[in-house]
Amino acid sequence: MGYKKIMNILLLGSGGREHAFAYQLAKSSMCDKLFIAPGNAGTSSLGINVPLNVLDFVTLGKFCTDNNVGLIIVGPEEPLVRGLRNHFSADDKLKSIPFIGPDEAGAQMEGSKDWSKSFMKRHNIPTATYETFTTENIQAGIEYVKHHPLPIVLKADGLAAGKGVLICENNLQAVTELQAMIADKKFGDASTKVVVEEFLKGIELSVFVLTDGKNYKILPTAKDYKRIGEGDTGLNTGGMGAVSPVPFADAAFMQKVEERIIKPTIHGLVKDEIFYVGFIFIGLMNVDGEPYVIEYNCRMGDPETEVVLPRIENDFVELMLATAQGRLHEIDLQISDLAAATVMLVSKGYPESYPKGDVMTGFETINDSILFHAGTKQNDNGTIVTNGGRVIAITSLADSIKNAVKKSLSNAENIHYTNKYYRRDIGFEFID
Repeated sequence: MGYKKIMNILLLGSGGREHAFAYQLAKSSMCDKLFIAPGNAGTSSLGINVPLNVLDFVTLGKFCTDNNVGLIIVGPEEPLVRGLRNHFSADDKLKSIPFIGPDEAGAQMEGSKDWSKSFMKRHNIPTATYETFTTENIQAGIEYVKHHPLPIVLKADGLAAGKGVLICENNLQAVTELQAMIADKKFGDASTKVVVEEFLKGIELSVFVLTDGKNYKILPTAKDYKRIGEGDTGLNTGGMGAVSPVPFADAAFMQKVEERIIKPTIHGLVKDEIFYVGFIFIGLMNVDGEPYVIEYNCRMGDPETEVVLPRIENDFVELMLATAQGRLHEIDLQISDLAAATVMLVSKGYPESYPKGDVMTGFETINDSILFHAGTKQNDNGTIVTNGGRVIAITSLADSIKNAVKKSLSNAENIHYTNKYYRRDIGFEFID
């Protein structure tokens, strides 16, 4: 690769995903100063937390020029959907900074469910059949869901903080929810347009692709656990844990995924003249051995990042820079043979109302696991306290998913705070 440049890096975000990114970036010999905006109590030990608003593009740009930032990595989706890359590309002082994340057009893969479904249809990518409804054709939508086979999936078109997907078990419920989403704006402006889908019965997994706009690398597979309760029961959350790799995603299955989904996705972006640089999260359903796309995201998932990134053995800055500069084909991706599991400690009451500010202890007792902070902060006297529903991800590597989960559960006992809760069955379907 020749001379390796030492650089200052700006990472945007504040969750467990961003702590996992910071963990990998800080290990690189190419990283000088690592700035995390705004970061959390965990990222502060790896770099410099800076109190910037990720949606204040002007201030972000000024920070980059003032601090000689040589690489910017965007963790969350909203700045991308709102066009942060476009802002940088349009500024002579900023456009030369290597940037990980798609522009506004590419981010529509996540920003609009209707856009992503029409993209899949246009490029013959397997997905559930669907129709889209708005205020203009809500009556047609009501008639459609009245007679739709059960269950029925309703998805808010726009960003709804992970809460805009409803699975309706009867037609009357579907009619009521469709009206609530469109007419009553149940999810705000995000649900003024609603995608109605057939329900795919199978087992989910997440596939992550890194692309420089032309070349791509397939990152480790992962499976996350969305339900709050053990046995996949109760309310949906942002994710209670994850495992990697996914045992059923063997070479034969992944060949189907690459040929039917990944290649058509990359080729489709090129054909549609969308220059996409960064991560593509592909949420898949394995239906009797056949892969179908449930959704695209324009960034890495959380908590999947906390099991995917620790298995990547490359110099992470080198990998990111090659991606940003269109040189991804030069990189030989190195993936650990070890399995990874993460168990998420949350605040009691999550995903509904929950307390904040509980004092956390026991960090020094953690053995052979990595702690990725998600919803934490340091109070005025330097004590780490809870600051979110999902508080901390405990990630472990081992020779099997079973042993990785065992390590994480053992260390979950060692972190103490009032109102702690976690699932003890992460990876249950893959453990004897």
